[in-house]
Parts: sequence; structure tokens; C-alpha cells
Amino acid sequence: MDWLTTLQNYIEEHNASYTMDYMKDERISTLEGEALVRRAKSMKERNAVIVNAQVKAKIIERTQQGDREEVVYLVLRSYLIKQTVKFYIEECLEKRKATIKDDEIIRDESLIEEGMERSDLPTIERDEEIVPMPRYRYNRLEAVRYAERWWNSHNTAYKLFENDCTNFISQCLHAGGAPMRGYPNRSKGWWYRSNNWSFSWAVANTLRWYLSGSKQGLRGQEVRSAEQLIPGDVICYDFDGDGRWQHNTIVVAKDEMGMPLVNAHTHNSRMRYWDYTDSTAYTPKIKYKFFHIVDG
Repeated sequence: MDWLTTLQNYIEEHNASYTMDYMKDERISTLEGEALVRRAKSMKERNAVIVNAQVKAKIIERTQQGDREEVVYLVLRSYLIKQTVKFYIEECLEKRKATIKDDEIIRDESLIEEGMERSDLPTIERDEEIVPMPRYRYNRLEAVRYAERWWNSHNTAYKLFENDCTNFISQCLHAGGAPMRGYPNRSKGWWYRSNNWSFSWAVANTLRWYLSGSKQGLRGQEVRSAEQLIPGDVICYDFDGDGRWQHNTIVVAKDEMGMPLVNAHTHNSRMRYWDYTDSTAYTPKIKYKFFHIVDG
């Protein structure tokens, strides 16, 4: 058996395991294993079950390290989920690295670390000055269409960031008609122009505070719970509960229980359950902010 067949068999075997209760696999990290256990628990609580799981993979890089092969690959997983009587498809695109020795996978790990945005947390100036702006109506349909079109790829009209979650959400909001303002002050407003951008456009922590403080243009109205959100709204995540907001997603649909399903970048995801208990970044101290985007 060659390395490619070994990897193919492993990917198919690992993907098939998603259709049943998670069983411990020593080849993946403890964090990933714990995330899969939480995922299985969450789905059971939601009366959801994966009835079909499909996977596609693409080899990116292969190197020889002594007696071992190290293979970097992209894997696209698609899950058909049944929740009581409703069906929907959840998808994720992930970059991984497998280590192969003697035709055996001895380790397989994700190269995407969720919740690892650790910038200097630039501040944004207080939104005290009100400059007259044309009124606009937020087009949720277009925001969701954009989120669906680009969830697993890169729109070359914008820079691709290593931690791309907030850049992607900003693009979705702008596609929905949210107007930019503040250029060229990077610590003011919300904007992207000529390969330059405000902190609020691309930094998770700064967008969270912008949404709660903006008085014109793009504005968010904080609500108490996830079920109050509708497609086109935004969820912010502080995985450690320490006040450093690390991730943002956009609501694209609601499940049968009226809870949000979200799209996101960095760990590219589509129709993912909103609470991210299946994330390796999750901790019991996680905090959320729920923003209903309002017309300007």
C-alpha cells in the first residue's frame, strides 16, 4: 500500500465516523477529540443526526522527513443533517497535515487554529461626531448570498488575511449595503479601500465594539439570545471569556428549533451550529454577543 492509498483510506474512515457516536482516535489531538465529543452531544440535544457524510480531499504538499511522509491537504466535508423532519447541509473546508510511517497514519492534525486571533487589540475612536449620511436599508438576502458564494473561497477584490473571519463578515455586511465611513483614519469608522482598511473591518475585537457603539452607517442592536437573530445578523465570540473577542460569524439560516446556523472564514464553515461547542477553541468560559443589524 502506498502513502496516497493510506491517506485516502484514512480520510474516508475518519469521515464515516461522523455518522456515529465519536470513538477515540489516538491519531488526532486531544483538543479535536474533545470537540468531536461536544459536537455529538450537541447534535443529540438538538435531535439532529448526520444521515450522510461525503468528503473530498486535495493534496497541497508532500515532504519526506526521515522514515516519515508529511502530507498537507485540504479536506472538504459535507454532512446531510436531519433534525426531526427538516434536512440541511453543513460543510467545512479545512487544511490538515498527516504524518505517515510504514503505510500507517500516526498523526493527523488541523493546521487551522480557531480563536487564535491575538492582535494588539487596536482601539476605535468614540463615535461622537455625527456626519449626515444617506439612509440605507440593509439587504439581508444579498448579505447571505455573499456568505454562501464565498464561504469556502476568496474574493480577490479584497486582501486574504491569515485570520480572515472578520474580513469575511465585513464583506458580507457590505454586500448587504452597509455603507463604509471613516477613511482614511484606520481607528475610525468601518471601511476598506485601495488595499487599506480600518481596524474594525478586519479585527474581531474591534468589529465587536464598533457594532455596539456605531450611531450611523453600519449599526448593530444587541439582543439577549441567539434565537432572536435572523439571517444577515452577526455573532461575536470570546472563547476564553477574558474580554478579547476573537471570532465573528454571520447567520445564514435557522434550524428546526429556531437556532442560528452560521457561515465563517479562517476555519471555513457553512451552516455550522452557532454555539461553536465543536470548536477546539471552545472553553466553558465562552461569551457571545448577538447583533441584529439595523437599517441606517
